[in-house]
Amino acid sequence: MNSQAQINFAPQLGPQYDFLTTLADICIFGGSAGGGKTFGLLLDPVRHFQNPAFGGVIFRKTRTDIRKEGAIWDESEKMYPYYPAVPRQQKLDWSFPSGARLSFAGMQYETDKLEWQGAQIPFIGFDELTHFSGSQFFYMVSRNRSMCGVRPYIRATCNPDPDSFVADMISWWIDQETGYAIPERSGVVRWFIREGEELVWFETHSLAMSYLVLEKGKKIEQAELLPKSFTFIPSSIHDNPALLKVNPEYLSNLESLPFVDRERLLKGNWKIRPSAGYFFRTEWFESVPHRPAEIVTACRYWDRAATEKNATNNPDWTVGVLMGKCTKGYYWVLDVIRRQYSPMKVEQLIVNTAKHDGLNVQIGLEQDPGQAGKMEVEYLIRQLAGFSVKAILATTSKEVRAKPFSSQCESNNVKIVEGKWNKPFLATLENFPEGDHDDDVDSASGAFNLLATLKTPRVHSL
Repeated sequence: MNSQAQINFAPQLGPQYDFLTTLADICIFGGSAGGGKTFGLLLDPVRHFQNPAFGGVIFRKTRTDIRKEGAIWDESEKMYPYYPAVPRQQKLDWSFPSGARLSFAGMQYETDKLEWQGAQIPFIGFDELTHFSGSQFFYMVSRNRSMCGVRPYIRATCNPDPDSFVADMISWWIDQETGYAIPERSGVVRWFIREGEELVWFETHSLAMSYLVLEKGKKIEQAELLPKSFTFIPSSIHDNPALLKVNPEYLSNLESLPFVDRERLLKGNWKIRPSAGYFFRTEWFESVPHRPAEIVTACRYWDRAATEKNATNNPDWTVGVLMGKCTKGYYWVLDVIRRQYSPMKVEQLIVNTAKHDGLNVQIGLEQDPGQAGKMEVEYLIRQLAGFSVKAILATTSKEVRAKPFSSQCESNNVKIVEGKWNKPFLATLENFPEGDHDDDVDSASGAFNLLATLKTPRVHSL
């Protein structure tokens, strides 16, 4: 441990150094992969570890995200023992000799923010801020208080997501035509106040104060507490020579990504979105007239809707994709059921289809968030007694869930059995994410993702 004490960690010159020296109340760091974001976030609170009253929290969306191989907990184990600190693996926190503390926590569900009610946290960090909701973030802003002598502040990292609340917050720092960060605005501090659901921005603290006092009639003492300073500092893998020296092939990995991912993760594009034909194309699927005999495992995955079609509406579809994997490693879309049914008819459809498919077919049920979704799935599982059923809670975006299946389709590893359902099924896939309906995509992606987890062969022939 004595030899460890001689090691000093320091930021790299450039965006990482700017991130660790900004005086803004809130700073968001990143915009592409490999820019040294996690190291910067972990290094920032080190300056307070001699303060016995200091405490901080770094959030990721889930505790699983914290403990993933090479993720933020693993990175903290490379740094904090040198200070020296003692970890608690189960609690996911570090204790320092002075008495200072730093913990890691998940905030998977919207209501998880309420667990921090009454907390006073001088340092709050968010790793991958775009994975959180705006209400989660701003609730924790209200917990950013200090009685330890450290001026409260918030630091966050992220990769681009044009649909996140972060994209709106940093829009001044981003060229809205190209989607790329404006270099000369990197690290420039602006001020905001909240009016209802809107943020009102100012170039200086004085302008914000003038607005509050003259326009809103606030007393100076009251107005002084309201404006928050904010900045955005973009970085890229080219700002991280330490990574390129140790892992030079990482740049090639980023350059080999599909176009949209490459624009986001390599170039830091905040405006790029997938368009129709990006995830799926009809020509990627080989169509065959009959089911293969060598299927070794199969599942039927249901994405459910609950509105019956009539003359005046066009509701979402209840879709059940039957997918199998053969001995050669190919995936087969064997059958697709598409209906616009009422809840009672949907229940009957799922039960009757299970009986037709047989006991060897795993059943997947997509579970909507919240208590109502949980109760609905639990009811369906009871109706399917005797069958192997798994409820899948959707915790990521449709695009993220579709990527593994899309990759196999693009590599021509997915085949499709000829049937009347082929045309509407493939049309929905090809129009994703711009089409009116995405139920077939949700069901097919769910079937593939569930099938990929089945280790023991369940089916010898269908």
